[in-house]
Amino acid sequence: MRPLKAALIQHSPLARDVAQNTEAALGLIREASENGADLVLFPECFLTAYAAPDICGKLPPVRDIENHPDFIKWCENALTEDDKNFVQITNLAAELKTGVVITGFSRGKKYPRNTAWIIDRDGRVILKYSKVHTCDFDWERYLEPGDSFPVCRFDGIAMGCMICYDREYPESARELMLNGAELIMHPNCCGDMPPRLRELSVRAMENMVGIAMANPPAPRMGNSCAFGPAVWTKEGFDNTIFVGKELEETIYYVDFDIDEIREYREREDLGKYRKTGAYKRLREG
Repeated sequence: MRPLKAALIQHSPLARDVAQNTEAALGLIREASENGADLVLFPECFLTAYAAPDICGKLPPVRDIENHPDFIKWCENALTEDDKNFVQITNLAAELKTGVVITGFSRGKKYPRNTAWIIDRDGRVILKYSKVHTCDFDWERYLEPGDSFPVCRFDGIAMGCMICYDREYPESARELMLNGAELIMHPNCCGDMPPRLRELSVRAMENMVGIAMANPPAPRMGNSCAFGPAVWTKEGFDNTIFVGKELEETIYYVDFDIDEIREYREREDLGKYRKTGAYKRLREG
């Protein structure tokens, strides 16, 4: 199998305006496709922007704000897959025969969800993942969390998603690996990146998966990156494929050698000999 070329979009959304952000996303997808990308990965909540109404700022109980016009509008503006802006993304993916991992707030049962969609080369949504580990210490407490870590197949590769704070919980990547994931796409929008890069490196190593992250540029942010699983190789012990700069607004391109990942997973043993009977507290939740 030839390597998968992933485009990591290190750009910020233009505004809290889905139409403007969609136009920006379409241009970035075209550019990435022209440069040979198989799959284009956007940062967290790119279409809607990663922001909540000002009424959420002091973290009041949801019952005190859910009838406020700004909160209602935020919920109503969350994306559905038949939204005209979202359809423009799927149509372009089909036109260019290029995969896309697009992101935004999606319509939940009552409140929005923080969601990533994997769109295949025919413009079909083949995976919809909503962030499980919402940042409940902040305004993300008003989001509905997801409840699973699904895996799809893109170009014959088993692929799943984590979003931002999911990375801080080892169970996220482990659940994806147990569901068969070979690659994990990781939309992100946060700072203080050095320890988070180390986390991603470990998640790739301990689960024998490839991981790609896209993050907007800003001081202490940026650092879009990719890690592979291989730490015991002739070349040394570093599984870093690529780490970008903090402030650079650009598209980075990385290659994942799927044959190499599969050969390494066959050869090495991380995760294969788990003693689940001893994980009593995990089983209790």
